[in-house]
Amino acid sequence: MNLQNKITIMGLTDTGIVRSKNEDAIGFDSSLGLVVLADGMGGHRGGEIASSMTVDTIIDKLQQSLPDLTTGEVDEASGFSRESICIQDAVVEANQLVFQAAEANPDHKGMGTTIVVLQFYNNSFSLAHIGDSRCYRLRSDKFEQITKDHSLLQELIDRGFYTPEEARKSMNKNLVTRALGIDPVVMPDVQEDIVLKNDIYLLCSDGLTDLVEDEDIYLTIKQFSASLEEAAKQLITKANQNGGKDNISVMLCRIDEDFSSRKGWFTKFAAWFD
Repeated sequence: MNLQNKITIMGLTDTGIVRSKNEDAIGFDSSLGLVVLADGMGGHRGGEIASSMTVDTIIDKLQQSLPDLTTGEVDEASGFSRESICIQDAVVEANQLVFQAAEANPDHKGMGTTIVVLQFYNNSFSLAHIGDSRCYRLRSDKFEQITKDHSLLQELIDRGFYTPEEARKSMNKNLVTRALGIDPVVMPDVQEDIVLKNDIYLLCSDGLTDLVEDEDIYLTIKQFSASLEEAAKQLITKANQNGGKDNISVMLCRIDEDFSSRKGWFTKFAAWFD
């Protein structure tokens, strides 16, 4: 199913006002309902190489594998949809490529990236992530983070050393505990859920969430929900006004129409006479 007119997707990335280069990378395929964001790390251009290689690899692999799927099929071993398995496989392949590229070039050794992959199908989504780049969902008036950071700070919150409010003032914000490309094998966290019309999904790097409170992000998206491009611009502007110390990437997706793969009985009946 082509989702071109079912979902509105908008993505912007900005260097910020402190960094000299942008190590974030974003990409999407509107027809597949596919959105990818990566925040690279590593010296001597390593971060931007890792993030761009990862985004390109994942989009290319999924453009090859997703159109051949029969929506609704479930992988018996994992219980996940075939779409989720394809996304997981694409992330694993990207990890191998980045790791091998780093091993082959001493200047890029240790390069890696966070990754968030979101793909819509059959009024549902599959979401995979590694690191501390995030995905949020705005549904009616409820705004929630639906990924969980792979970071030292999140582990300290989980263990009760910090409250979420105290964590915002911590100096350990950017220490990730899992990243793509650092080790020969890494597995993303994968989750699935249904979508509803008018849902808005936000993918973002920590250049946004370190500098703009969740409440301000929510209010901005709510105010500019009719224009995702303007909402993305406003979020980047807010991050830069608050210091712009890191690269800032924002991707927004709004569910505009139903895209269930199940046809009603009348549609099926009419198709017999085509």
